[in-house]
Amino acid sequence: MGDRRGAEGRSPTTGLLLGLIVTLAAVVADSWYISRQISGLRVLQTDLADRSRKNSLQLLRVQNDLNLLGLAMRDMLDSDEPYPLTAWSSQFQRIRTDLDSALQREQEVAVTRRTPEQQKYLESSLAQFWDATDRIFALAGSGQEAEARAQIRLSLQARQAALSTSVARLLEENNANEQATALRVQDIYGQVQRQVYIFLAATFIAIALTSLYLIRSNRRLFAHLASLSNQRREIAQQMIATREATLREISRELHDEFGQILTAMGSMLSRAGRHTPEGSPLRAELREIGEIAQTTLDNVRGLSQALHPSILEEAGLERTIEWYLSTLERQLDVAVSYERSGTPSVVDSAIGIHVYRVLQEALNNVARHSGSRQAWVRLRFEANTLELDVEDHGKGLGTTLARRGLGLVAMRERAALVGGTLELARPREGGTLVRLRVPLVPPATMTVVVSHAG
Repeated sequence: MGDRRGAEGRSPTTGLLLGLIVTLAAVVADSWYISRQISGLRVLQTDLADRSRKNSLQLLRVQNDLNLLGLAMRDMLDSDEPYPLTAWSSQFQRIRTDLDSALQREQEVAVTRRTPEQQKYLESSLAQFWDATDRIFALAGSGQEAEARAQIRLSLQARQAALSTSVARLLEENNANEQATALRVQDIYGQVQRQVYIFLAATFIAIALTSLYLIRSNRRLFAHLASLSNQRREIAQQMIATREATLREISRELHDEFGQILTAMGSMLSRAGRHTPEGSPLRAELREIGEIAQTTLDNVRGLSQALHPSILEEAGLERTIEWYLSTLERQLDVAVSYERSGTPSVVDSAIGIHVYRVLQEALNNVARHSGSRQAWVRLRFEANTLELDVEDHGKGLGTTLARRGLGLVAMRERAALVGGTLELARPREGGTLVRLRVPLVPPATMTVVVSHAG
């Protein structure tokens, strides 16, 4: 037995640390080798691939500006346009500024420099285009719009098409360079990939061995935790059952013993008052004492019902809930709207007491924590299932109270004790919704626990 405890209690820290050291050593060696191999690849990607991508973006920007010029010229030639040609002057100026900026940026990031002939042709074509544009707007400004439109058809559109063709050719060349760079990068990646497999295999083996050891240790640890959790749940359920039995006994003592004593006292005081002369001060004092005894008797009976509602065994769960809600509104100053749906069925008192306690705790939380003076209680009978909702539109339980509140823990344990579930949700209007769902047939385990507690 002692050896078994020692084996189960042995910490896996040493083995895990050893596996971690081996894994880290393999990762460090692998990282060092890869960094050495791809240092040239990083330079290649930075100097070529990134610049090629940026160059393509600038060429696309130039091409887009040229297309905008083409659309503007088409609109200028449209006879349905009500505007004079000079109205497009500011648009051409904006496109010209952006086009010059794009061409300048493209020259800065170009991977392959253009030949002097290509550069000269592009610059001269662009200069001729803008010269023609200036002449056309000058004609339009002097009132010769027909001549200006003719120049657009004969000269300006052709120059724009030639510029678009030149830019498209440059874009094709840049794409070809980009594809060549991508092939070079892919080749380097292939070489690194083939050589790094050995390091990856060593790393995977170390990780696999460490993981297997960790899984084995975790299985043993979680089995122990599951055993402790089951024991804790059994203890909690036994405590709940013992508490109910104790409250039931105290309630019975209050109702039977103290109730009978106070009833007898009231009868004796009543008889003594009848034997006292009319108008005597003693008779008034006896009457006052009798009223105090009756008030105490009512309080004792109320306390007895609060500790353990005997009405639950006598009238059932529905009548008990109706009685409790009527007393709650007077005691806690909370307006409760009660709704019942479904076909009512007889609820076993062993289940009913836990449903009643969950209702008590939920409404106490509404009164203490929500800040709301109104709550909604809904009791639904379904096929072999009972569902209880307690809803408020206050400030909600909050994460800390939802995790650590002993009342919520007891509510969950009570739900588990009768084979049901307890859910906490947030309605659309805000606040908290507590939903208890229990089977109408008591589970076998609940009978054992309750009988043991009793």
